[in-house]
Amino acid sequence: MASFFSKLGSLFSGGGGGQENEQAVKSIVHEDCIIFAEPVKEGAQYRLQGRIEKEVGEETLVRTFIRADLFASQDEAIEWSLKKGKQIVDQNGRSLFSDGEKHRTA
Repeated sequence: MASFFSKLGSLFSGGGGGQENEQAVKSIVHEDCIIFAEPVKEGAQYRLQGRIEKEVGEETLVRTFIRADLFASQDEAIEWSLKKGKQIVDQNGRSLFSDGEKHRTA
């Protein structure tokens, strides 16, 4: 559980270099999971992408997701990536991590 809080704390202490090609990462905690928005720049747009992490015992299980949705701004892509992550957690519940796989695509 301590690693959960250390990861969460590191999110707020990390600096953004402000470079155009640097990937922005924002996160929220939802239903014992951390949802990370990690939109990808494609030309002049940003693709919805993120990951969901959950601490299970001593392990961190990760589910990544990427969707076809494109947005004009990075902020909008971040907002919708977080919403999609919440939706994935809400729709799948416990089954999202029930297979015990360390990493897979949701």
